[in-house]
Amino acid sequence: MTAELRLSRQWGSYAVRGKSWQVIVDGKVVGSIDHRQAIELPVDPGEHTLRVKASERYISKERRFEAADEQVVNFRCHGPVALPMLLAALVNPGLWITLKQE
Repeated sequence: MTAELRLSRQWGSYAVRGKSWQVIVDGKVVGSIDHRQAIELPVDPGEHTLRVKASERYISKERRFEAADEQVVNFRCHGPVALPMLLAALVNPGLWITLKQE
C-alpha cells in the first residue's frame, strides 16, 4: 500500500537553473530535483509535508498534502521567473521557491 508524490521543476531565472534542489518530505531529505526535471517518490498513505530547498537560505514554504492508497499527488516548483521577483526573493528568501499542488 503506497501512494506516489510527483514533483516537477519548471522554469525559473538563469540564476537558479544549474543547481539541484533538495526535496524534503516530512522533514527528511528524500531526493533532489534539477531544472526541467520531474521525479516520482513513493509515500505512505496519510498526511505529509513537502518542502524544496535550494540552500540553507532559499527554501519553499511547507505544503501539507494527504495521499490515499494508490493515489498520485502532483506538485510543481520553480524559482523566480522575472527580474522583480528575483530581486524580491533576494530580500525575502521565502519567495525564492514557489511550490504548488496541482
